[in-house]
Amino acid sequence: MSRTNYTFTSESVSEGHPDKVCDRISDAVLDAFLAEEPEARVAAETFATTNRVVIGGEVGLSDKDKLKDYMGKIDEITRACIKDIGYEQDKFHHETVEITNLLHEQSAHIAQGVNAAEGKDEGAGDQGIMFGFATDETEALMPAPIQFSHAILRRLAEVRKSGTEPTLGPDAKSQISVRYENGKPVEVTSLVLSTQHLDETLTSADIRAIVEPYIRETLPEGWLTANTVWHVNPTGKFVIGGPDGDAGLTGRKIIVDTYGGAAPHGGGAFSGKDPTKVDRSAAYAARYLAKNVVAAGLANKCTLQLSYAIGVAAPLSIYVNTHDSGNVPDEQIEKAVRACMDLTPRGIRTHLGLNKPIYQRTAAYGHFGRAPEADGGFSWERTDLIDALKAAV
Repeated sequence: MSRTNYTFTSESVSEGHPDKVCDRISDAVLDAFLAEEPEARVAAETFATTNRVVIGGEVGLSDKDKLKDYMGKIDEITRACIKDIGYEQDKFHHETVEITNLLHEQSAHIAQGVNAAEGKDEGAGDQGIMFGFATDETEALMPAPIQFSHAILRRLAEVRKSGTEPTLGPDAKSQISVRYENGKPVEVTSLVLSTQHLDETLTSADIRAIVEPYIRETLPEGWLTANTVWHVNPTGKFVIGGPDGDAGLTGRKIIVDTYGGAAPHGGGAFSGKDPTKVDRSAAYAARYLAKNVVAAGLANKCTLQLSYAIGVAAPLSIYVNTHDSGNVPDEQIEKAVRACMDLTPRGIRTHLGLNKPIYQRTAAYGHFGRAPEADGGFSWERTDLIDALKAAV
């Protein structure tokens, strides 16, 4: 039987965190290629350090001349990302950072396994396992610790960018420990926030005075109590931030990107990968299905696993675990999931409308628990499969 009384902790990092700068650039490259051609192939990786950004990986367009044109736009795309995030430091500035573009054309051997051909369906872009998760403990059907860790940093980014709090810098990390009682989140026992600041004279107490009102308005009423332990900029000054303070790399924040450790992760990163890569698209599909299972009232909590082989269209396995919270057997939900959605790479992309430039916005503050958007962004957060699932079980 699952524990019902415990404390669980998750962390988030801001868009100015070095790894998130890299995720943002990789996804911006992806969006640029998808805007040109919905079937573009992209696997872009970014590395950032003091005064330097290096981008590598493989890309593919059907028009080779256009591919050459887009290779020339990488510099502009990168600088725009860094500027929007807010970096204008002496040793990491959007105007002066040195950018090295090592992107190259997609391997023909990979393409032949993935592309559809006569007598062959489009296959998965790689082997692997992907997990989706949902729980009814928050309105977004996400675990509370990661959902509110993200929310704190998004709020601080809003007031920083609006000019309301100009002393805050782009780089930040949050972490909250949530106490559960009878399986429901009731209290924040500790809160950790480290945020870059531009005024070297500010102390930890000064920073807490700036950020505390925004944190209190973000968290549910009553969750912060007299017993909550606060650690705001616990090391003192935090002036040097971003890739000048620490190197960044695409794909190093996969737990931040998903469920904050409250659910399994298959191991694959998302950013910079086009949706033929099941690391990304099947993880989105798994979240979509798990969320709809919970939204349909079939369970209070759901973990769903999919597995694939490179070049093979259909998933090798579908596994559902409702953690003893299901109203119907897990096996029935597995059958319903298979009946309600085509889980081939092409089927996922079609069902969720993934061949669009909608990925740059996912690079910070989580890929899950966000509101679906009118242009197709966060389509995997829709709950439009409820009736079909109910009918299928």
